[in-house]
Amino acid sequence: MIADRGNNRLLLVDSQKHVLWTYPERGTKPSYPFVFDDDVFFGSFGSNYRQVISNQEDQETIEVISFPEGKVLWHYGHPGVIGSGPGYFHTPDDAYLLPDGTRTVADISNCRILFISPQGRITRQIGTTGVCTHHPPRSFGQPNGDTPQPDGSTIITEIDGSWIDDISATGKLVWSVHVPIAYPSDAQWLGDGKILVADYSPVGHVLIMTTAGKVLWEYGPSSGPGMLKFPSLATMLPNGLIAVNDDYRHRVVLIDPKENRIVWQFGHTDMHGTSNGYLYKPDGLDFLPFDQAMRDPAIRAVVLPSASPSA
Repeated sequence: MIADRGNNRLLLVDSQKHVLWTYPERGTKPSYPFVFDDDVFFGSFGSNYRQVISNQEDQETIEVISFPEGKVLWHYGHPGVIGSGPGYFHTPDDAYLLPDGTRTVADISNCRILFISPQGRITRQIGTTGVCTHHPPRSFGQPNGDTPQPDGSTIITEIDGSWIDDISATGKLVWSVHVPIAYPSDAQWLGDGKILVADYSPVGHVLIMTTAGKVLWEYGPSSGPGMLKFPSLATMLPNGLIAVNDDYRHRVVLIDPKENRIVWQFGHTDMHGTSNGYLYKPDGLDFLPFDQAMRDPAIRAVVLPSASPSA
């Protein structure tokens, strides 16, 4: 699933580069404004993949959308209105849907992580609103990532100062590490003390490093077709390939860390558009496992169009 930010749409794409699903459906207007969709994630940790959550960073909103029906089920924030009080955001990023229904989001410019109930009530906050300094867990310098973990902890990525922090379910600092890149974006936990993080810079990088600060692997050609330009999210797929949003080269790529090269991409390098095969500043992605898709008739009919919902 790709958040095609510049085109204000979501796309589900298979390995053969077929577009299987689009939101909003081509030629239709969404029931709730959907502009600048910065990220998209399926429900976390064993969900049935029937919902996705997307944050619209410059629209100041987050939305839960049914999949594959494409219906807006829930939204929070006021389109185009910045604020810090209940019901408001200032550049929300990386919204996640937790197993208990809680929605969590990094509210970047308010320097906090919010946990919001399905009823729209803030049930928990990490960080202090408006205090934008690195002093976890009390405060954070523009947090742009809030990756949830199965144990209830949250991996927080701070833009200011280039930090990644782990905050426990009870709000305690577990570890904090300085990252040797200019603009860390959306760190992901790999297990065994390892983190995967993108460097959202003009000449971008992707790193695997330890929580002690040791770099284990790095990708970041300085020029040529393999160069990344403002990559915003890197995530490891089950087969070991690393999927990356290469935002300003208008593509999503898969990198083989063993060969240190791009082995697949969707989108046309340095060319943006709306027609088939094109993207425009794709800024978010998530992975739909094929075996999970096959378990649900409605999703199976999207992934395998020739299959009937009752097959």
